[in-house]
Amino acid sequence: MIRFRLYLLGLSLWLTTASHATLPIQTFATDSGAKVYLIESHTLPMVDVQIDFDAGSRRDPAGKTGLASRVASLTAKGLRAQGGLAALDENQLGEAWADLGASFGGGAGDDRMSFKLRSLTQAALLSQAVELAARQMAHPAYSTPQWEEERARDIAALKESLTRPATVAQERFMAALYPDHAYGQRVTEASLRAIAVEDLMRFHRQHLLACRAKISIVGALNRQQAQDLARQLLAHLPQPRPCPSLGPVADPSPLRQAQDIQVPFDSAQSQVFLGQPAHKRSDPDFFPLLVGNHILGGGGFVSRLTHQVREQRGLSYSVYSYFAPALHPGPFVAGLQTRPDQATQALQLTRDIVNEFIRHGPTEQELKAAQDNLIGGFALRIDSNRKLLDNLANIAWYDLPANYLDTWTQKVQAVTRQDIQSAFQRHLSSQKMVSLILGPV
Repeated sequence: MIRFRLYLLGLSLWLTTASHATLPIQTFATDSGAKVYLIESHTLPMVDVQIDFDAGSRRDPAGKTGLASRVASLTAKGLRAQGGLAALDENQLGEAWADLGASFGGGAGDDRMSFKLRSLTQAALLSQAVELAARQMAHPAYSTPQWEEERARDIAALKESLTRPATVAQERFMAALYPDHAYGQRVTEASLRAIAVEDLMRFHRQHLLACRAKISIVGALNRQQAQDLARQLLAHLPQPRPCPSLGPVADPSPLRQAQDIQVPFDSAQSQVFLGQPAHKRSDPDFFPLLVGNHILGGGGFVSRLTHQVREQRGLSYSVYSYFAPALHPGPFVAGLQTRPDQATQALQLTRDIVNEFIRHGPTEQELKAAQDNLIGGFALRIDSNRKLLDNLANIAWYDLPANYLDTWTQKVQAVTRQDIQSAFQRHLSSQKMVSLILGPV
């Protein structure tokens, strides 16, 4: 028992020390043109890897929303025979990963398609895991029977999701915020039925090129080992030089006026949303908006929205706000659930609080408390390899400075009340806010 307690104490001290230590980010490119970002972390004999491609849903063809996410998810359903290696079905692929004690999977969001690998760094095991991941990315066994089976499951899941008020409310809200952009498009039965296996193969062939990859690595590897891993990981993908351009994706059109939406829905609670498109991740106002939103509705029980909507008025158990910046202007959202008979009142109060914050910003006391909270909690953002990987992958994807993590707390501390007020006024307007109430009429 004493030994166990000493172990826990040692682990705690290591986490505290490690989370505050400078973690230099190494960057380099492979011969294929892929960009690699590395943080060496030798405490555990493990490595976490994320591979990102510009192949998110913003690249879905018109009428085929959901294509990117299915291209990614179906990579787990089996491998084609290739180069003398036998084909593997879904069960065999799962068993192969279990035998290696490793994991690999993929998915697609709005902007990017991502694959994640976790493995021990023992040389023989790691080499096999990387080779299997390389095959899975490059040679998925797309087939018509497989896709038809998967599509049937997806359609059934989609129909079930439309019985959930939170899902319906969010989809209607995002469609109103982004009426002419991929961020507002959601998967439908019609869009799934429009996708053929040839579409899956074409999208994969067009978007998953080695030169377009951004690889983030955190773990017990040195630079040479990371270079070898990246090279092996991309070896099966096409490697054209120069790298062909995909072409730009247009930003969403700015909203021109406010909009109030009522969605009748048989539910015990009403869903309430308020928001508008705001800013890109590259916007220089990122930190003022981050700190400001912590005060407004992102700081949990210490936020203005929680204090006034929950504690003072008792209109909702949980109320929040957030910014979700991306490659294009992502949304600002304030949201809550409440009793149907209180929905209009709760929305108006939320709108008043947001508008007041836009006009006047925070107090000095609110700013100091938010900065102390964010800076004090920074260690928890990087206290594991997986959290480090998430941060590193964002640095890679958005081309943030290599010293981003080292300067994060300084950037938060440097934010002023005027910075917040000005940033909120630049990006939010009460004249362009969309509001939505979903619930019983």
